[in-house]
Amino acid sequence: MGDLPYIVDAHHHLWDLDACRHTWLAERGVVRFFGDPAPIQKNYHVSDLREDFGKLPIKKSVHIQVGVEVDDSINETDWLQRQADQFGLPTAIIPFCDLTSDTVEADLDAHLAHSAVRGVRQIIGRSAEEDRKTGTSALLGNQDFKRGLNVLASKGLSFDLQLTPPLMQASAALLADIPDLKVALCHGGSLSTFDQASLDEWTRGLKALANLPNVICKLSGFGMFQHDWTPESVAPLIHRAIEIFGPDRVAFGSNFPVDKLYASYGDTMGAYLNICDAYSPSERDQMFRSVAERFYRI
Repeated sequence: MGDLPYIVDAHHHLWDLDACRHTWLAERGVVRFFGDPAPIQKNYHVSDLREDFGKLPIKKSVHIQVGVEVDDSINETDWLQRQADQFGLPTAIIPFCDLTSDTVEADLDAHLAHSAVRGVRQIIGRSAEEDRKTGTSALLGNQDFKRGLNVLASKGLSFDLQLTPPLMQASAALLADIPDLKVALCHGGSLSTFDQASLDEWTRGLKALANLPNVICKLSGFGMFQHDWTPESVAPLIHRAIEIFGPDRVAFGSNFPVDKLYASYGDTMGAYLNICDAYSPSERDQMFRSVAERFYRI
């Protein structure tokens, strides 16, 4: 780690259960696609994040929206901006906005009133089971969604793209028509099954998205899909993604506190650092710092 000036955590969450309403954090006894959330169904503030990363030199961070109720999304952004102003993190805020809404421009402007806002995440796919319930995967064929993505681009905002491998080719086709929109693929495409056919599908999807020069790949969240992950199990996936996108288009995130269900912050980020030890100092600096800084303008 000695060759890195500092690290940017490109994907994490914070929440205060009194400040905003998060349905999934309020529901007790409901197992999610990433496991049982009971241990993290409590406030998670900047002080908790700092305690978790300990002596690791995390100097900047990117907060990604985390399932707040739709009519509370501006309140979430407002609360996060107050945390940033008071405690110095997060450095960038990526809120939720319904890009299919007739009020999308006004909604985005309300978020943009907060200086740390850099883009939006509207989840397209989490898992096959949850997608059947929510129907979010239909967004890829929704013309209002495409219109909203164009509005994002016109306002200089980025899009955090969360979806599953079966949806990656279709998303690449959609995004090819919006070349001015900067896109960050979340969790490396959320690979959750590891047979050869699934790995091949995931690889094809990564290549389709990597063919678009406006897309970067964020690597995080391995614990959500492989609860017993080890450095040895995720190293081939990380190297595959880096090979396809290149170190100048890859960023790492902790996905804390969700991934705290399965590993400590030190073990999580430490595994990523060790896996990338063979890359050059400049390549490591890109993946753990400068790609996120450039993409999120921080």
